[in-house]
Amino acid sequence: MSSPSVVSMDRAASPDTELLTPNASVPTPSDGAHPAGEKGASPSENGATSSENGATSNAATGDDGSSLVTEPATRRKAAPRVKKTASSASTATRPKRASRKKLEPPPSTIATLPPAPLTRPDGTPAPVVHLAGELSPYARTGGLGEAVASLAKYQAASGIPVTVFMPLYSAVRERTEVRPLGPEFTVSVGPRTEKARLYEPATPHQPGNPRIVFVESEAYFDRPGLYGDDLGDYPDNARRYAFFARAILVALPRVLAQPPSIVHAHDWQTALASIYLKTEFAAHPYYEGIRAVLSVHNAGYQGHFPESTMADIGLPFSLYNHRQLEWWGRVNLLKGGLVFSDLVVTVSPTHAHELRTEKGGFGLDGVFVALRDRLVGIVNGIDQEIWDPARDTIIPRRYSPENMSGKKRNRLALQRATGLSRWQAPIFALTARLVAQKGLDLILGDPGYFAFDAQYVFLGHGDSRYELALTELSERAPSRIAVKLDFTEEFEHLLLAGADMCLMPSQYEPCGLTQMRAQRYGTIPVARRVGGLADTIEDGVTGFLFDDYTPADFMHAATRAVDQYHDPVAWEEMMREAMARDFSWERSASRYLNVYRRVLGLPAIRHDRPVAVGV
Repeated sequence: MSSPSVVSMDRAASPDTELLTPNASVPTPSDGAHPAGEKGASPSENGATSSENGATSNAATGDDGSSLVTEPATRRKAAPRVKKTASSASTATRPKRASRKKLEPPPSTIATLPPAPLTRPDGTPAPVVHLAGELSPYARTGGLGEAVASLAKYQAASGIPVTVFMPLYSAVRERTEVRPLGPEFTVSVGPRTEKARLYEPATPHQPGNPRIVFVESEAYFDRPGLYGDDLGDYPDNARRYAFFARAILVALPRVLAQPPSIVHAHDWQTALASIYLKTEFAAHPYYEGIRAVLSVHNAGYQGHFPESTMADIGLPFSLYNHRQLEWWGRVNLLKGGLVFSDLVVTVSPTHAHELRTEKGGFGLDGVFVALRDRLVGIVNGIDQEIWDPARDTIIPRRYSPENMSGKKRNRLALQRATGLSRWQAPIFALTARLVAQKGLDLILGDPGYFAFDAQYVFLGHGDSRYELALTELSERAPSRIAVKLDFTEEFEHLLLAGADMCLMPSQYEPCGLTQMRAQRYGTIPVARRVGGLADTIEDGVTGFLFDDYTPADFMHAATRAVDQYHDPVAWEEMMREAMARDFSWERSASRYLNVYRRVLGLPAIRHDRPVAVGV
């Protein structure tokens, strides 16, 4: 571990800890020392976006020395390339929004629980609590909700007692029957006292599944969007997620009689939990042994707010300094979460390295460097029961590496669904938010790309300029270019089962899930060598990678893919190789288990003694 730096500060007592249990009187936190942060570097060319929602590292090993990156199943030589052909690719449709169904928690996948793999010193199971701004299938805007749900699922199935907290958004109420969990209680957020109440799914919790708890506040969460609306981010997002974090910490003793061993926050929306936990709440015996872990799924979104936010969310102004929450004259909630967490995880070893660089650190590279071995990278997994073409009940025809005939039938179904009519030309697919991060400028930046003798399907919505540009292209070439702006999971399954290649020319990609799903379906990724894409695609073996974020380098990779496609034997070998790769969450969850064991064996960051921060 890195050598410690010591900083102290004063902290006023909070009334929240008086509300820990319905009938208990407890002492309020006392003043004490708090951990220091690290000065962030100046904003890089890939600095954090104005909207706050949306090479292998040395830290890429577990405490047992094992690699934290999913290893390829096998390695083979790249297939020979063939001459390329030229030309290009179907209709823009905006289908009606599908009616929402009431969702139930997934059934338990095990009959009896195995022995707990994570235990306290007395041998009892060590509970884990996740805090997430979104969670699949209840409400999500991207990969975060799916990643948290999958991690919690596999942790619970392994025998770890897991509870996941998320806000009770209006979208959750529309899709899920819920029931109250205990009475209403109060939470102080800065100068205000708010009302909160907990809910849970109406279907009884089943052993072997994570327990789901929703935090209700009609004022904060009963809104059309999760983080914002058509006008942008909600202006009170700092207050909303401060309430969420504080309500959970206040409610923990109501939900868990014994304190959890780990509170695991995800992204800036829940990073405040680490800050509150390690300051005012740390004075209470219930919280003093809890370790704080923070996962950074996308460091491009950091939670930037005005200086006045400190008082509004109940943080002492003494924390507003360059080592803790101040960042270029703004409050930076992600930075504060990094500083106050016992350990930080990002979603691939390569991305952990990138975050330590000026180009890839989004202005926080100094903080990530200072974390040293407190920052590790673990590739997310995918649910290989859901994303398995041999068992997929959504696609028209199932198939496997042993029998690939179903792939052709799905290809025909995709063409019929989108109006594509070039039967022999390869199909390029992109399923993503239509934003700059996903490489849309590369795709639209070289007219020669659409000159390939190929077809193109774009699934997703995002920035209006990209939606408009792609829609115009599809209107000009409806038999070769299709755009579907309304995302549905059902169509994504068909798209990955029917397409030949998956486009991911991202500016940055912390982990990415689509490239793993695509490989499982024998759909070959064409991607930039960044983040999790570099860790999960083997160039020339399971996909095609390029380095420079330029149209020319992207075109070179796309040309390689088209050349390979016209060698049927080599292409089928590549498909089979990709489909054989193991991207299971079991592998990723085992690496998280190593991280948890490691952090439980370390001294916790404490408010009442000198603090090891890593400088």
